[in-house]
Amino acid sequence: MKTIAPTSTQYEPGAQVSGDVIPLCVPEIHGNEWKYIKECLDTNWVSSVGSYVTRFECELADYIGTQYAIAMSSGTTALHIALLVSGVQPDDEVLVPTLTFIAPANAIRYAQAWPVFIDVEPDYWQIDPQHISDFLEKECRWQNGELRNKTTGHRVKAIIPVDLLGHPVDMLPIVETARKYNLSIIEDSTESLGAKYRGERLGNHADIACFSFNGNKIITTGGGGMLTTNNETWARKARYLTTQAKDDPLEYIHNEVGYNYRMTNLLAALGCAQLEQLENYIAAKRRIAATYKAALSAVQGIDPMPEADWAYSIYWMYTVLVDADKYGMDSRTLLARLREVGILSRPLWQPMHRSPAHRNLPCYGGAVADRLNRDALSLPCSVGLTEAQQERVIEVLQNGVL
Repeated sequence: MKTIAPTSTQYEPGAQVSGDVIPLCVPEIHGNEWKYIKECLDTNWVSSVGSYVTRFECELADYIGTQYAIAMSSGTTALHIALLVSGVQPDDEVLVPTLTFIAPANAIRYAQAWPVFIDVEPDYWQIDPQHISDFLEKECRWQNGELRNKTTGHRVKAIIPVDLLGHPVDMLPIVETARKYNLSIIEDSTESLGAKYRGERLGNHADIACFSFNGNKIITTGGGGMLTTNNETWARKARYLTTQAKDDPLEYIHNEVGYNYRMTNLLAALGCAQLEQLENYIAAKRRIAATYKAALSAVQGIDPMPEADWAYSIYWMYTVLVDADKYGMDSRTLLARLREVGILSRPLWQPMHRSPAHRNLPCYGGAVADRLNRDALSLPCSVGLTEAQQERVIEVLQNGVL
């Protein structure tokens, strides 16, 4: 029987590496993970029912500061369910940044709705609140009590701000705009668990927030996600839909099409152990970021990752901008040179308005996203990155990869 090779690339942030290679961003496992997982194995509670699922949900909700949390199989499934429970229907439109990992755009399509891509702002690289307001004011109109896109005729229903790279979106103007136009806000905080916006942890300004625990995130369950909200009706609906919409568990009656999106007890056990260490992990990420900033600020052509004065970033994926003219090489050449000396790095995502998977869909702006995609490079920033490893990365960058 022939096997199919995996499609992961040299840029995969969670990929295992060997020898003296400095990885980009790998998990940190050194707490109660073995203990909690062993308990699941010893008691046979390994599937999507078990005490650790409930515990992980309760502890995450308490950490975020919301009333409800529903554990799911991935951050993407959390986004899909969030769209459904918030009332997004087929052919609706949902605003989302064009600079993002593809998951939120895909989730919108899973709901048979349409993404409208919005450019990011140049200072902190997050979705631009002014572009959102301008699009809704200039490109949409009220029709029979609903906001509709003048060009497509589709109803505009929701906004998905994505907290990119561990840094929060400027949410207050987005909330004001959303309330003005009666739009739901689904905050994609999959990269930013533990970050704060104006002193509050992410997830408290949106109607729903979604988090990811993929292998490269600040804490991991290997794969997995969480939906949080203060809306009891939406929380109940989310739990119902993610458990195959089972209305009668004895007779197997299903009144709706549901999904097998629940997190297993094994993964939740891992999540509980990781959550116990989250604050230490964030402290490590911020130390790494501070060291990079201090060392690289004086390097001509390297622009360190920004943090707004209203933000508390977890610096999930530490990223710099490379000015090819000033530094002497562009970001992709630097990526290749770093790899030659055993240092893994990664560019940002292809903007969604450039993605063949979402071709011909509308984009409001896009020039900033294009520039960031061209110039940005994420550097090694694992929680367990050693001082010696970081010094090696800095030395190579300061010397222009000699």
